[in-house]
Amino acid sequence: MKIVVTVKLVPDPNAEKRIDPATKRLVRTGVETVLNPYDEYALEAALQLKERIGGDSTVTVFAMAPEALKETLRKALAMGADDAVLLSDAGLEGSDVWGTSYAMAHALKKVGFDLLLVGGLSDDGSTGATPGAIAEYLQMPLVTNARKADVVDGALKIERETDTGYQIVKAPLPSVMTTALTFGEPRYASLKGIMGAKKKTIAAMTLGDLGLEQPVGAAGAKTELLAFAPPPVRGKGQVVEAADGAQGAQVIFDFLKEKKLV
Repeated sequence: MKIVVTVKLVPDPNAEKRIDPATKRLVRTGVETVLNPYDEYALEAALQLKERIGGDSTVTVFAMAPEALKETLRKALAMGADDAVLLSDAGLEGSDVWGTSYAMAHALKKVGFDLLLVGGLSDDGSTGATPGAIAEYLQMPLVTNARKADVVDGALKIERETDTGYQIVKAPLPSVMTTALTFGEPRYASLKGIMGAKKKTIAAMTLGDLGLEQPVGAAGAKTELLAFAPPPVRGKGQVVEAADGAQGAQVIFDFLKEKKLV
């Protein structure tokens, strides 16, 4: 079974983030680049599945990123992934969610897989729209928020989190799956894994390999950031003393009505 995990390379979540006022893009220079934390959970899920299925199962890591960040993928290889594929091209710069998903879907078709795992969010953008868009372009089922997963009788059996509990669902293969943060804490790379990662391959892909029919990058973006501003400073809270619960409820209602929230 071939399992592919998409990973995004993002600025260190603990670092201060800035947006360039001229380009209106996140400043990525001068900040350490790391694997998107949500994608590490997806990778952990893939490695767990590989260990349970056994045989000739493999885990491939796929990323769309600048060539300069290629070596950052070594952490995923050190954690246990068998190999990696990097889609890198200057023409991808400035892609929005639509363009990113479109390019990734075509690249993933070239890579091929039985199961695709995608992190539910990215720490830098946090739109949560990419997994669904990729599944739509691939015309494959998408199961979200998986906290347990297995392959039973050639199909994917998943326990997924919901707002009111969990569901047990089945999906045919190939499918796309996103993972919840309760799937399992991502493993640390061992010294043996780190040394072994140096010998694992990271294959290169460019836009020329995809044969896209629609433009991507800034030229093909369907969204545009017009302006941005920091949130207003939070004001002081209002303290109200009420004689009883009924009066307190009325005060709250009047406040919400004034704010046009009710």
